[in-house]
Order: sequence, then structure tokens, then C-alpha cells
Amino acid sequence: MTEQSILAGCLNNDPSAQRELYNRYSPKMLSVCYRFANSREDAEDMLQEGFIKVFTQMHTFQNKGAFEGWIRRIIVHTCINFLKKNKKFSNSIDLDQADYLEVREETMPSVMQARQIIECIRLLPLGYRTVLNLYAMEGYSHKEIADMLDIEESTSRSQYTRAKSMLEAILIKKRIIEQPREKFSWAAAFKQ
Repeated sequence: MTEQSILAGCLNNDPSAQRELYNRYSPKMLSVCYRFANSREDAEDMLQEGFIKVFTQMHTFQNKGAFEGWIRRIIVHTCINFLKKNKKFSNSIDLDQADYLEVREETMPSVMQARQIIECIRLLPLGYRTVLNLYAMEGYSHKEIADMLDIEESTSRSQYTRAKSMLEAILIKKRIIEQPREKFSWAAAFKQ
């Protein structure tokens, strides 16, 4: 089925088109949910809620931009709302769990697997992990993140900075990377 036929079928509540849409996009969207969730069960719940919203809001898609991007935005907002609703996101900065580390944008071997990075990100405190995901992986600005999470823009920046520091320490401790020597962009490393 083409994307247009899937869209048309979903607008007409055609179960085969809905199944096709879900089968096509759910694996990618589950990985998005998994980055925000504390467990696989939470990720699956987020995915389920997100696709319910996709199907009920299908009529609002205006063919401006990529359909997958439209779905992704709904899934990301569903994840944030899920965390807020279940009180699994704290607005406070978790300083007790963070050792002071010098913040550097350092090098990471290009052979680093995305799965290893995701597993290390999941070790971060939830607030740090959420801001890191939204900023470095989803491309939201700190202002947009602050609005989404009902926090100050400076809190978003602070949590992102501390998340990078903690992530670097975790990667070094797990011997995934060595003590960095060269500059690199964290955002570019996550998108590989």
C-alpha cells in the first residue's frame, strides 16, 4: 500500500489500512517511546496511547511535511504526557545523583552502536534523559522543551548540560569510549 492509500483508508476507518500504518511505523515509534520510558511496558503503553491519538487525529494531517514526522510528534507528546500523568517526570534537577564533571563535547568512535548509547542514556535520571532526548535526538529547542515540560528554559539547559556530563561518565566507565581527545557534536552522534 502507498502512503496515500494508507491515509485514505485510515480516514475511512479501514482496519487493513490501520493495520498497515501500525505495522509500518510502530517499530520506529516504539524505539522513540523506549528512550523516554522506564520500562518496556511503559514504552508499549506510550506507543498504544500514541497510535490511538494518531488514528483519532488522522483528519488533522494536512500533507505539510513528512507523515512519519507528524506521527513522531504525536508519539513524543504522548510520551511526555504519559510521564506527567503518571508523575514519572520531576521538574527538579537531580543534583544528588550527578557528580560534578567538566562538560566537554568529545569524540566517540564511529563504530559505536546506537543500542549501546540508548542503554546508557536509559541510566540517566528521568529528567536528564527526557531533556537529552528532546533536545539532542528530537531536535526541540530549550524554549520548546521548557514549554512542553512546564519548566524554565534555564532548567532545560542545565539538565541537558548535566545529562551530557553524566552520559560521558557512563560511557567512559563502561569502557564504551576512552577519555575523549577530540571535539564532536553530541547531536550528530545520536543521529547516526
